This record gives sequence, C-alpha cells and structure tokens, in this order.
Amino acid sequence: MRGKKFGDYALDSGIYLALTLMGLMTLLPFANVLSKAISEEWAIVAGKVGIFPRGFQLDTMKFVVTNDQFLHSLFISGLVAVVGTLASLLITAMTAYPLSKRELPGMGILIVLFIFTMMFSGGIIPNYLLIRELNLINSLGSLILPALISVFNMLVIKSYFESLPSSLEESAKLEGASNFTILFRIILPLSGPVLATIGLFYAVYYWNDYFNPMLYINSSSLKPLQLYLQDIVMNADTSSALNKSADDLMNVPAEGVRSATVIASTIPILLVYPFLQKYFIKGVLIGSVKG
Repeated sequence: MRGKKFGDYALDSGIYLALTLMGLMTLLPFANVLSKAISEEWAIVAGKVGIFPRGFQLDTMKFVVTNDQFLHSLFISGLVAVVGTLASLLITAMTAYPLSKRELPGMGILIVLFIFTMMFSGGIIPNYLLIRELNLINSLGSLILPALISVFNMLVIKSYFESLPSSLEESAKLEGASNFTILFRIILPLSGPVLATIGLFYAVYYWNDYFNPMLYINSSSLKPLQLYLQDIVMNADTSSALNKSADDLMNVPAEGVRSATVIASTIPILLVYPFLQKYFIKGVLIGSVKG
C-alpha cells in the first residue's frame, strides 16, 4: 500500500490542530468559572481572574455545598433524574419493541405519527394548560411526565432491536414465551449498550432541565438544582437566593458563590459518564450498520 505523502501528513496535522483548538475553546468558559470558584476573594473582587486561578481556597465551595437549599435542590434533581431516566427507558423500550416488528399492522402510519411529534409540538401554553388540568403544578410529576419519551431515542432503540437476530425470538416463542417475557428476559438483557447510551441522554436531560421547573414549580421545597442555580446566577442579591443573611456572605464574593454553585451542579453528572463510557461509543453507532 502506498505510503502517505507530505501533503497527507500536513492535512492530518492541520485537522488535529483545528480540532484541538476548538476543544480548548469550549473549555475556556468552564476554566474561567472553575478559577473563580477556587480563587481568593481579592482576585475575584478586583476582576483579576481569567482562565487560571489567582491564589487557592475552597471556602467558597464549602460554603455552597453545605447550604441547606443547595442540598435539598440537589436531592430533588437526583430524584427526578433517577426516577425519570428509569421510567423513560422503560416506556421508550416498550414503545420501540412492537414498532421494530415489520409485520405490525399500521406500523408505517404509527411511525409517521411519532415523527410528526418531532417536527411539531403543542406549544408552551397548551402544555401548561394540560399540566394544570392534570393537577401536576408544583409536583414532581410535572418534571418527569412531559419528557417521559423522546421519539429520537425511541427510534434509536427500535433500530437496535431490529438488528438483533430474529431466531432468538422465534426460539422463545416455540417454548411458549410471551411478548413481555421475550422483551424483558431476552431483548433487554442483550441491549446493554443502547440502554446505557439512551439512559445517559435521558439522565443529562433531566439533570439539566430548568425550563419545565420554571413553568411548573413555584414551591421552594420542590425547586430542582438547575432552577436554584438560575436563581443564584440571575439574582443580584445572592443572600436571598441562598437564604443567608448579608453578614454570612460578608467574606464570600457573590461572583465566587455563583461560580462555585455552577461547578458543584456540574460535578454529579460528570461522575456518571465514566461508568457508561464503555457503552457510549458502541451506543452512538447503533443503527448505522445492521446485521
């Protein structure tokens, strides 16, 4: 096989360099926020903090993560993310399984109807009226039910189910297994990569969602972490958002508190990714090749 020419190496080097620069550019805002979270008070107040910290201290992070409202909002977000992800995976898989059968009557029409919902939605006001009529305002159900199933995720799982050998199901049916038994005892155990990948998609969505809580949650006792984070970032009076007095915040710069809250809100979901990384690369390629 003919070796690479100098122009090929130059092109590859240029591509890697461009991708490296783009990656670094995406990290700059995060580096700035992290630096503000751990820099000393004088540097933050003086505006001397860039992408590298000035000095080092963890008092601001400690102040944020020990706040009662932060811990309560963290619990609410964790609960919504766990319950929502499990419920969404269950409903999505149960929807994708029958749609993966070509012999299903009216499958083409059903697929078109599902895809139609990807292109058009009811809108904010109809959705709000629906949630209100269901008496879900100020309830955790309003944070889970509107995002219970994603058509895109359903189509990805459907594509994976179609790639599994049909002989597995035929053998199970000969043994008298029902469709539910086949799904939960055979199909899902073989679908670890796609379930882990889609589960990560759902978990990230539930964790980062602040728009639905902003619409449906008015009670501070049900405020998830992202809505609490919005209050911290957007509120000029940080003491009211933290339920702290001005004296408590005297030695803690407001900008440092905001940055520390952003970092503390990001860490939990970052810790989940390493455990799913081995499935993620397989999962994102699901459906590109069948057989």
